[in-house]
Amino acid sequence: MIIYNPKDWLHAVLSFHRSETIKKLYPYLILMAIYAWAIAYLEIEYLKLSEKSWLRNIPSMHSLLGFVLSILLVFRTNTAYDRWWEGRKLWGQLTNNSRNLALRIESLLPEGDKGNRSFYKKCIPLFASTLREHLQSSQTRFMLDEKDHPEFNHLDENKHGPNQVAAMIFKRTDTLYREGVISGDQLIILNTELLSFTDICGACERIKNTPIPFTYTSFIKKFISIYVLTLPYGFVFSLGYFVVPAVVFAFYVLTSLELIAEEIEDPFGTDVNDLPLEKMADNIRKHVGELIH
Repeated sequence: MIIYNPKDWLHAVLSFHRSETIKKLYPYLILMAIYAWAIAYLEIEYLKLSEKSWLRNIPSMHSLLGFVLSILLVFRTNTAYDRWWEGRKLWGQLTNNSRNLALRIESLLPEGDKGNRSFYKKCIPLFASTLREHLQSSQTRFMLDEKDHPEFNHLDENKHGPNQVAAMIFKRTDTLYREGVISGDQLIILNTELLSFTDICGACERIKNTPIPFTYTSFIKKFISIYVLTLPYGFVFSLGYFVVPAVVFAFYVLTSLELIAEEIEDPFGTDVNDLPLEKMADNIRKHVGELIH
């Protein structure tokens, strides 16, 4: 994720990043320029169409459809940003709940209980890192503690990683209750934080596994393509060969909005504007390590 100063207009306008849409669209912009020039040459030089040609009335159709297209693109980008922001809120909630659980574990466990402290110190941030790998569809790899915890030996990398880690934390907490280390009231207090882990995981999976309906995105792409490809036919009468940069610019603006929406609708990926999940997981590990001694 790019960290920037929103008040620095000059830097925002002049800087280019590897996620810039102009770099992705560069070959298509060249093709669009050639296409617009060919249409302009055909109508002006070869066919020598006059301003009385019926093609001159095509821009009236673009004026009507442009309003519809703008509404569709606004809805598209807003929907994509809502998914990105919801993912950010979920990982912020995971960070807060991890800290709260670490604080309560530190205060509830006896002073000399180093074994259970070591387990929670490792396992709480392990959930965040496992969830990150799960959402990014990479094979889950578990970081083992320096102390021997038998629970880690039974983890199956082919199964749902976050569920396994959450189950380990639940079982260890229940064992503490059965052994009398924590009371029933304290177990109820911890249960709220423990349940929130699987709730957050499920909410993240909902975003990850439920993309924008294909029919909707396919329709917008077709609409943009037809809209831009028909621009030179009518505007060449009023713009002449200047229709070439005009069409290229219109194509760049419209397709860039769609590409931006495609990039941020999955906030758990590895694109430059996606959420920095690895950094968030590292921060959770750092903060839990500071809280549990």
